[in-house]
Amino acid sequence: VFAVNGFLRVATGLDIGLSTKCVVIPKEMGMCHKIGYSEMRLPNLMGHTSMAEVIQKSTTWQHLVHTDCHPHVRTFLCSLFAPICLDTFIHPCRSMCVAVRDSCAPVLLCHGHPWPASLDCDRFPGDEDMCLAPLSKDYKYLHKVIPKPTCQTCPTVEEFFTHKRVLEVFCDSNFAVKVKLSKKRTASEDQEYNIECQVEFITQGSLLPYETQSMIQQWLLINEKCIERMTPTHRPMVYLLVGNIEEGIILVNQVYRWQRKDSQLTLATQKWRYHKCL
Repeated sequence: VFAVNGFLRVATGLDIGLSTKCVVIPKEMGMCHKIGYSEMRLPNLMGHTSMAEVIQKSTTWQHLVHTDCHPHVRTFLCSLFAPICLDTFIHPCRSMCVAVRDSCAPVLLCHGHPWPASLDCDRFPGDEDMCLAPLSKDYKYLHKVIPKPTCQTCPTVEEFFTHKRVLEVFCDSNFAVKVKLSKKRTASEDQEYNIECQVEFITQGSLLPYETQSMIQQWLLINEKCIERMTPTHRPMVYLLVGNIEEGIILVNQVYRWQRKDSQLTLATQKWRYHKCL
């Protein structure tokens, strides 16, 4: 798929010189597994000289990879943190960097981080050089384009409502997804969450339930500040996220807390099947 594929086999087993060494990509670098090769060069293209440093610096990017902010985000980051073991370093092309930056910088900014100077796209070679080029422009026409979530203001969590009001909101919406959230207990201080999605209903036609689930999971990962508000404790909490798709962008407009003792949401989702919108 990428420019590197053509010469992967040819370069296997060549002497890579005394200045760098080939090492197995460690298990801690989950984002760089199943990318077509299992060994990387050290030092890498980020200037990291020890495996401990590579692991520490790369793990901060794993969350961005999970948001799936661009189809090439994994390839781009792994080519820098875990470059393939060939006789020469293969940089990502400037065009790949620009494409990933333009899609993923807003996600980083949503989490309070600017695009780092260490990934300034001007430092990468132009497409006329030997480098990792992005997929051809035909790619987007061959694959279904799924609407993308974006960084947005967190909707208020509604706790008091009637099923009639919820049905009115459903009539103005494209999707409603039931989500179970809980905090993971981790050794590090970083907050991580378990996210389980179940599609209650869809009215947007061409999207399948699992595509809608995937969209909402991405929305939650990008808008992690909203998850923080919704999971004050380690106890699992259930919500109904309701929203619209406008010009290829997913917007969550309403969040309802789904409490066991409150049957209004259950009633609304049952009645929706037969409900006639005005």
